[in-house]
Amino acid sequence: MAQASSLSSSTVRISRRAADRLRAGHLWVYKSDVESAVEGLEPGSLVMVVDGRGVLGTAIYSDASQIAARVVSREAGMTREGYIADVKAKLWAALERRKVLAPVTERDNAHRLVFSEADGLPGMVVDRYNGLVVLQLLTQGTAQDDVRGAVVEVLREAFAGAELTVWERPDARIRELEKLAAPAEGPLFASGERSAKTEFMLNGLRFEYDAGAGQKTGAFLDQRMNYAAAARWVAASGRTGRAMDVCTYQGGFALHLAQVCERVTGVDASRAALEAADRNLERNPGLRADVDWMEADAFELLRALDGAGERFDAMVLDPPAFAKSKRAAEGAMRGYKELNLRALRMLKSGGTLVTNSCSHHVGLEEFTAVVASAAADVGRRVQVLEVRGAAVDHPEVLTLAETRYLKCLVLRVE
Repeated sequence: MAQASSLSSSTVRISRRAADRLRAGHLWVYKSDVESAVEGLEPGSLVMVVDGRGVLGTAIYSDASQIAARVVSREAGMTREGYIADVKAKLWAALERRKVLAPVTERDNAHRLVFSEADGLPGMVVDRYNGLVVLQLLTQGTAQDDVRGAVVEVLREAFAGAELTVWERPDARIRELEKLAAPAEGPLFASGERSAKTEFMLNGLRFEYDAGAGQKTGAFLDQRMNYAAAARWVAASGRTGRAMDVCTYQGGFALHLAQVCERVTGVDASRAALEAADRNLERNPGLRADVDWMEADAFELLRALDGAGERFDAMVLDPPAFAKSKRAAEGAMRGYKELNLRALRMLKSGGTLVTNSCSHHVGLEEFTAVVASAAADVGRRVQVLEVRGAAVDHPEVLTLAETRYLKCLVLRVE
């Protein structure tokens, strides 16, 4: 992709509806909201966003995505040099915030350093797994060499004296939508061994991460605090016999429940994920539970177990995002209803259900309502013990609903 020009930005005129959304604190301009734009805008260039009432700020432009522009500054006519300086300043600020939100300790050395719009850095996600830092540049405006160089420069200075490898690994689906070229193979920077593999700690448990393997770009760091909360609530319930973690991925909830339960089963449709979960189990000897893994479709398995009269003391539902668009929301609600209905039927009285949704197109109120509907259908009385979201290193912004994507309900079932 050609490097964006350092000259003053071109202009994109947007609808009044879109302008009102930006003035209310949102940062996205959808392609359908663009009324006019200068001919021949370079993909990833900086544009000045305006409506009939004035200038709304400077944004990075995409000619491929349904999100045509993402506001990076309320300043008008920001140059590329000014944008890169702003990226560095905001990256430093994000790193300083993480020292408070998610300090590195002997029990925790993996967290999100940058969460895109939530840290004022649209199109950028940075995760740390011990000495390995994984960078995602998710837009045409950020997937450029000057941004890569700025991020590496800040990280090298911030982690000076520590072993550090910076690896770029964009989300495959986003890369396709934005028409981004694949990043160069190998790390962007390595102060020691040039490896994509590392071991990291979450809540005192050991996990592996390999930036060069699998389809996922991360290890669900957003669930870090929910993992620990699930184990606490199940232990407090006194119902700690048999637990199941549905859509376990690499064993996050399962291994945390294994600290307090007698038997834990982790279920996933991906054999590769379960193999990683088993390696994570081997990294944590001495857990209380007998742990086993099942490769299965969640819907088919729960129907079969329910039909066979299987019962559990605790269940976790952590499916992938069912609704990747607004149009998919109706089908997603049916999926959530089915999974929660089966889990509620199979839980013993006094048992714990930890049910999750990571679909930002399904809000907390809608998700809670569908779980309530499932409870009514099976005749179970359900108490809400706690309503949780993503870990604090994935901050929510009040004016950006998209940052409030993860919902976690901790429920007592009678």
